[in-house]
Amino acid sequence: MKKHTFLLRTFFLVCFVSATSLVAFSQGVIKGRVYNSLTNEPVSYAAVFLQNTSFGGFTDSLGRFEVNGIPAGLYNVEVRYTGYKAEVVYEVQVTNSKPYILEIPLKEDDNAIDSVNIVASPFKQSAESPLSLRTIGTNEIQRNPGGNRDISRVVQSLPGVASTPSFRNDILIRGGGPNENRFYIDGIETPNINHFATQGAAGGPVGLLNVDFIGEVDFYSGAFPANRGNALSSVFEFRERAARDDRLGFTATVGASDLALTAEGPVSENSSFMFSARRSYLQFLFKLLGLPFLPTYNDFQFKSKTNWGSRHELTVIGLGAIDQFSLNLDADSTPSQKYFLKNLPVQTQWNYTVGANYKYFGDNGFWNVILSRNMINYRAYKYLDNNESGTKLQDYTSQESENKLRVEYTGKVGGFRLNYGVNYELARYVNDTYLQLPFGVETFNSRLLLSKYGGFGQLSRSWLDERLRLSVGTRMDGNSFSTKMAQPWRTLSPRFSASYFFNSQLSWNFNTGIFYQLPPYTVLGYRDANGTLVNKDIDYIRTSHVVTGLAFVSPKNLKLSVEGYYKKYDQYPFLLPDSISLANLGGDFGAIGNGTATSTSQGRTYGLEVLVQQRLFKGFYGILAYTLGWSEFQDKHGKYIPSSWDSRHIINVTAGKKWKGNWETGFRWRFTTGQPFTPANESLSSLITVWDSRQREVPDYNRLNSQRLNNFHQLDVRVDKRWYFKSWSLNLYLDIQNSYNNAIPGPPYYTAVFDENDNPVVSPTDPTRYQMQYLENSLGILQPTLGIIVQY
Repeated sequence: MKKHTFLLRTFFLVCFVSATSLVAFSQGVIKGRVYNSLTNEPVSYAAVFLQNTSFGGFTDSLGRFEVNGIPAGLYNVEVRYTGYKAEVVYEVQVTNSKPYILEIPLKEDDNAIDSVNIVASPFKQSAESPLSLRTIGTNEIQRNPGGNRDISRVVQSLPGVASTPSFRNDILIRGGGPNENRFYIDGIETPNINHFATQGAAGGPVGLLNVDFIGEVDFYSGAFPANRGNALSSVFEFRERAARDDRLGFTATVGASDLALTAEGPVSENSSFMFSARRSYLQFLFKLLGLPFLPTYNDFQFKSKTNWGSRHELTVIGLGAIDQFSLNLDADSTPSQKYFLKNLPVQTQWNYTVGANYKYFGDNGFWNVILSRNMINYRAYKYLDNNESGTKLQDYTSQESENKLRVEYTGKVGGFRLNYGVNYELARYVNDTYLQLPFGVETFNSRLLLSKYGGFGQLSRSWLDERLRLSVGTRMDGNSFSTKMAQPWRTLSPRFSASYFFNSQLSWNFNTGIFYQLPPYTVLGYRDANGTLVNKDIDYIRTSHVVTGLAFVSPKNLKLSVEGYYKKYDQYPFLLPDSISLANLGGDFGAIGNGTATSTSQGRTYGLEVLVQQRLFKGFYGILAYTLGWSEFQDKHGKYIPSSWDSRHIINVTAGKKWKGNWETGFRWRFTTGQPFTPANESLSSLITVWDSRQREVPDYNRLNSQRLNNFHQLDVRVDKRWYFKSWSLNLYLDIQNSYNNAIPGPPYYTAVFDENDNPVVSPTDPTRYQMQYLENSLGILQPTLGIIVQY
């Protein structure tokens, strides 16, 4: 408690000293370009103004604009021009340490005089994805209470997104698992956005993306565009912001668990760059707290953008991470510490994504040619009693690499908006496994080379003076893994969307579609001791979506929506050794899917989502999200039971207010029904042969997800104070997660009893077993953070 009091006093002391000893300057600049979204032609003499202020102006003949003398703060920027749909860029953070650069594409309006389209809104809605689409701005990510500037945590404020009281930030969308999501940065696919990722899934405890790069995020929880394949639950589109164009600048950040430095600036008149590096200090905090594991992570991010005239544009991105998970062997005084030290392996992981997106603008549309490569390396090993000269329990090395090419066209013909293209991918998977089992050793080496290919198309149009919007699309995918999978017509994925606007504010929306996803490489590449691929009959995972709802958007940046959804899963991998669907796994560290599997698992998720969201309006913003949902998968008897991600009731309330003097306060309260878990198999876990090889309990899958955690709730609060000086700015923030320190019992650990020499005690009644005990597992802790952001 004294530490928390000290942090509070330090925060307000620094605020007072800074406020009384420095003179702040408070004028900034918003500048940029307005252009036709399909042809890149400049939109000349368009009106650009800041909502609810007197600031604004017009673009010049080249579509450029500059608004000067703006007091520092947050603003919504609106752009209007006859013949185009009005566009709003919300929550632009103005400082005088650097200009804010905006590149604003406008869409042509075929019915510009119709009243339905007069209201400009910060809430996106397209014909292809009329619902289940949320847009998140960089300021929403940065200021989100309890979010730690991590997009995976920020999306937990939205409907349909489940959260857990643990320290992981797995993305669980509408009852789906953490392996069902796909991520794109400036159109380039990035398989992983978390440190210490689980192989075969995508979750982890810490986000990999530096929020200083992000301009805007589109989050699809359904109605995926046809050009985005291999997803079952969600698609994330990250658009990185434009770099400053006046001089070299820097941003330094001290956050909850890392230090970050970002550099950006112009390279030439037509090109710019951004680069960042982050280093964690989490390992030092964990050691001070006496935790038995010490995570260390580093990441790097890069972007460059170059324009040649008005026709050619090239964006190059890079993203990489180095993660190390070591053991704190000095933390071995309590039963819980001993438990973790005995079963946690030493882990290292590194990954990267590099890619280029070349865009060519024609007279009626543009081409994208996207080339990228991503790779991830996993290594984990474990020795009995952590003695590396003793008995080896596990030695696991695996690599996944993908080389991708996608070519697509987006344009407009005869009132129709169309998008079509093809994609090709060459993937390589390597796995070297040594695993001590209760009755022997499993060893196998796997090498798998896979060609993947696909094609897609989507057609959209509006009728009845834009009141009715329809979109139809499809895609097909195939690969060289098997004769069955090589037939792309087997994965025909039609989708259909419709919207009808009763007036300029109220609309009905509908979407349905079939989506396919390739099982993880751990399933595809699993081999027996003879080197034979075991799962040769595995197939694509299939899900069908049906979503409908109503949306109301007011001119005061307020949105109310109600959506109902139903998802039907088929052909999910069913792991035969454990008799469990892969859909129930992925929320832990390590790897999932290494085993014999069949494409026989079925599941379903369904529910109702309610959203009330107030974008920035007169200094206030807020979100109220409620989800009622069910997630069920069949067990080994074919009976539907709750999945590991079944959160029946989810409530999130987020609100904030900007005050005079550049103060900002916010809070987030969240409630979730406790998720199911599988208890330990006491009889099997206590066997000496089993415990000596695993050093941890064996789940009792005969009682799969038969128990639930208690309901959980927590309150996160945040206070920001900003100062704006002549050429730099300072932001101090205090973020307190779980401010009233709520905690619930987690799944208990089932472990052997150890004597004073740290040896497991044999049961006096059965010499084939150890004496066992349950250890408490508490979920939910108070986490205060004092953060500093300096921008020059």
